[in-house]
Amino acid sequence: MNTKQEQSADSSPLVPEDRPLVIAGTQYRSRLLTGTGKYRDHEQTRAATDAAGAEIVTVAIRRSNMGQDPGQPNLLDVLPPDEFTILPNTAGCFNAADAVRTCQLARELLDGHKLVKLEVLGDEKTLFPDITETLVAAKQLIEQDFDVMVYTNDDPIVARRLAEMGCVAVMPLAAPIGSGLGIQNRWNIMTIVEEATVPVLVDAGVGTASDAAVAMELGCDGVLMNTAIAGARDPIGMAHAMRLAIEAGRKAWLAGRIPMKRFASASSPVEGQFF
Repeated sequence: MNTKQEQSADSSPLVPEDRPLVIAGTQYRSRLLTGTGKYRDHEQTRAATDAAGAEIVTVAIRRSNMGQDPGQPNLLDVLPPDEFTILPNTAGCFNAADAVRTCQLARELLDGHKLVKLEVLGDEKTLFPDITETLVAAKQLIEQDFDVMVYTNDDPIVARRLAEMGCVAVMPLAAPIGSGLGIQNRWNIMTIVEEATVPVLVDAGVGTASDAAVAMELGCDGVLMNTAIAGARDPIGMAHAMRLAIEAGRKAWLAGRIPMKRFASASSPVEGQFF
């Protein structure tokens, strides 16, 4: 949940005390969550994860081997659950039934693991979420005692409803998955943040470090990304850049930016000059 700006008795803004990211009762230092797909190999996946400083890593159950195939390399050998919070996701699911089954499989593979990332897609071209199916799947998963982090569009009403249902985090897209377009509707993201009762994490659309910083400057609790790092010319270098951007953006939001003005405001005012 976001730290709100406080006011003193004379209406002067106070710098709010930062609070840790807490998801489903667990506290995290890092506000950068990373994916595990699209890397050259598992070794590069681990190196990028370390460079990002990520503590939560999301895994596409339908595309990653976490023990389903004993004859293939196991992702959990390089990202062990005793070092990282594994966040199974339902990438590739286009209806609620498939998404729920995928989460159930993840729980079996991970010995009762409850935390999942729900995404139910509505279109293969844009990969926009199908909100109707997402709401159905979220309700069923919450009833089955899953802790649901949910991928959604940037509609504040939908985000509010998902939180009220019991999702432990809402994850609005900044732009289409893998597009690298950055935050296209910051006003909606700001509204979601202002009304939030659970953590808000931007998910999808980040392309470079400045995009991540903007998300944090809007007051988001964190950012999840994969393609922006794995698809970079130097994934390890980009992972480190994203880590710094998340930290800088968070500090800037806490410090409070100056108001935007149409005209100049001198850094050294003329009032009080001696000559």
